[in-house]
Amino acid sequence: MLQELLEGLSLILRVDTVLMTGAGLVLGILVGSLPGFTTVMAMAVLLPISFFLDPLVGIPFLIGVYKGGIYGGSIPAILVGIPGTGASVATTFDGPALTKQGKSRKALEMALYASVFGDTASSIFTIFLIGPIALVAMRIGPPELAVVLALSMAIIASTSGGAVKKGVLMLMIGIFISLIGQDPIGAVNRFTFDVFAIQAGIDLLPMLIGLFAIPEILLAVESRINEGAKATKPEGERLSWQELKRSARTILRSTWMGGAIGAVPGVGQVVAAFMGYAAAKKAAPDPETFGKGDLDGVAAPEAANNAVNGPTMVPLLTLGIPGDNITAILLGAFVAQGLRPGPQLFSDSGAMVYALLGSMVIACLLLLVLGRAMIPIFARVVAIPRSYLVPLTMIFAVAGTYVYRSNPLDLVFLVVFGLFGYGARKLNFDVTPLVMGFILAPPLEYAIGQTLLLSGGDVAGYIVNERPVTLALLALIPMLLIFALRNHLRARRKAAA
Repeated sequence: MLQELLEGLSLILRVDTVLMTGAGLVLGILVGSLPGFTTVMAMAVLLPISFFLDPLVGIPFLIGVYKGGIYGGSIPAILVGIPGTGASVATTFDGPALTKQGKSRKALEMALYASVFGDTASSIFTIFLIGPIALVAMRIGPPELAVVLALSMAIIASTSGGAVKKGVLMLMIGIFISLIGQDPIGAVNRFTFDVFAIQAGIDLLPMLIGLFAIPEILLAVESRINEGAKATKPEGERLSWQELKRSARTILRSTWMGGAIGAVPGVGQVVAAFMGYAAAKKAAPDPETFGKGDLDGVAAPEAANNAVNGPTMVPLLTLGIPGDNITAILLGAFVAQGLRPGPQLFSDSGAMVYALLGSMVIACLLLLVLGRAMIPIFARVVAIPRSYLVPLTMIFAVAGTYVYRSNPLDLVFLVVFGLFGYGARKLNFDVTPLVMGFILAPPLEYAIGQTLLLSGGDVAGYIVNERPVTLALLALIPMLLIFALRNHLRARRKAAA
């Protein structure tokens, strides 16, 4: 592993990789700075660009968009009280209050430093952690892999936004859509209705762009908000070393919390930010200052939500399980480049995996440089009217969907999934379980097929006698769903009371 790590770091030190990572960061911060435009939408729209680049350039470009978008959401959250992304909601508790006190520059710099530290520390931790986990993953057989995939689906469905039953329903829809096409084992057509164009199945790209980008565009048009927020600029003195030092404990606490949350599929930045904020407030000597303009109230959520970024790559790269909708888009980039994340990826392309992980650290360092130099510019981006950007985003979505395979049917799927995603948003359904079900169902089906072959038809006896770990993991699935349903019912009763 050490040799592959060193080889991977040598692969990533390329001028074109650094430049494209920087370009991704700028685009990510730009989108994150625009209220109403999400990081997921930006990555979905820009995903096709990575298909035409070398994997060591295209995927770091998307990683730059990812990291830039998560940080960029803090800019409007601090300046105008509108979170640029969901990950920055907790930043609105203290950011606007600091702006009213004339300390917006301090708040923006604190958000930058906390974000960079949380992201860098978690990314370095991921680089050293992922090797041992990959060694364990390589020893997992088809029965264990099938249960891990099923358990991941259960976690994603039960922790998605909205009711558990809604998450399960969307998961089932995603699994059904994945069944369209040919059986991966017997090559038998399923649910194709003799339509030749869909015998190869539904492509992931139009689904991702349709579900994550088109609804955002339609909601922006529906809201008829043409004007951006009032133009502003950072005010007040710069953040001092003593102020940053006083927040060091808060940043460290939020970093480990965010890193731990990032390794769990389906949880994500929003939960990490709120937990980091709550922990900082609880540990503060004077918690009454929170919500009234406390720098720790900016440092805590920003360190936590950015610390999620690194560990989310662990389940993606070791098991092929995306932890959230952003890593689902990254999975699409890997697959398009001929790289299928999972245990086999490490044995075949270990150096490339470490190279891509190394690009995460490079992105963090570039974020520090670009963020510090361009804070005044991005602060003015908040005022750009969305009416100027919606048509451009739509053009990128349509063009990106078509140029990948030059298949007009992909445009039909783009519209269908876009309208479906729009309807789901209006009815408070989270589409993330649908995408996860679509992505994870084929490897799950293949693992189940391999298990049937290995067991000779006696699956129960095979698992009990030879795979007891599988049985233990299998018992966690109903327990998890019952626990999630109980928490949801408890929250409903509390809200009603």
